[in-house]
Amino acid sequence: MQNFFELTLHQLENAIGAIGNEKFRARQLYKWIYNKGVFDFHEMTNISKSLRLIFKDMFCTDPPEIKDILRSNDGTIKFGITASDGRTMESVLIPEKGRNTLCLSSQIGCRMGCKFCVTGKIGFVRNLTSAEIIGQIMAVKRYLGEQKITNIVFMGMGEPVDNLDTLLHTLEIMKNPLGLDFSHRRITVSSVGLLEGLRTLEPKVAGLAISLNAADDGKRTYLMPINRLYPIRDIIGFVREFRGSKRVRITFEYVLIKGFNDSLDDAQQLAQLLTGVKCKINLIPFNESPYVEFKTPDTKAVNQFHDYLLQRHFTAIVRDSRGQDIGAACGQLGARYLGTVQEIS
Repeated sequence: MQNFFELTLHQLENAIGAIGNEKFRARQLYKWIYNKGVFDFHEMTNISKSLRLIFKDMFCTDPPEIKDILRSNDGTIKFGITASDGRTMESVLIPEKGRNTLCLSSQIGCRMGCKFCVTGKIGFVRNLTSAEIIGQIMAVKRYLGEQKITNIVFMGMGEPVDNLDTLLHTLEIMKNPLGLDFSHRRITVSSVGLLEGLRTLEPKVAGLAISLNAADDGKRTYLMPINRLYPIRDIIGFVREFRGSKRVRITFEYVLIKGFNDSLDDAQQLAQLLTGVKCKINLIPFNESPYVEFKTPDTKAVNQFHDYLLQRHFTAIVRDSRGQDIGAACGQLGARYLGTVQEIS
């Protein structure tokens, strides 16, 4: 039996065509499951009963189970969703006025080892499949009922570009207008800067965000060991060459850490580095965790840093920290695995 959420529309058409049925049935299934949120074949009334029974034997359409739900005082919701092997995927829903953004995980653990990230402390466990990534969307979609997920960000557990083939396959499923129908403008892929993989992501595939976090190689390498392979000059070169439209800009994410990269000198160095580079800058005050040594910067330092960039005419915003009280903020996902990975391996 195939997992329905693993299949692009083309693959579904081929699977249905292989048993002698009309390929348009694939479009019907996509609409029932992805558009209408109907997972039971018996309820698909424009398909004959005999064919529904065949499809029931061919495809598994059950979304993964939501194992636990944590609600933050600020409205953020963290979902623990059961993966195919019993491990837990963490997804975060961020409600805002006029939008519901879902933050997806692409791996369990992460091999990048960034010092400010709890997920990096886990180490790499495994990649998630397309069915598991799409399954996160469908589980939350079912939970929300009439409410819609409007935006998708690949900013949960793991480095999405380190799971590149699965990411590209998943994006094809997500963007199909007969299915989930997410525009590339409503999908953001966040990466530490794996440039070979990022070069495969054309401007109209998804929005791109690169985790920068320092303007000199010494500091960035300390925070992010991957900088040894993809130093800052190569990251900046990639962004300069990126051929997006005037509306499309790569975003740099800069985690502000108290006493490490949050000074006015750091802001000046960042401004100098990015002069003439078409980009946006997200400033993210570090979210503290008992598993990571760094501290949250003072509000005054954040404001000074931000103001300096604005004065230099950069497009820069300070991202509100959401879900800190439930371990759902940026860099906090995966704490449940610390000290327990061996027990469930």
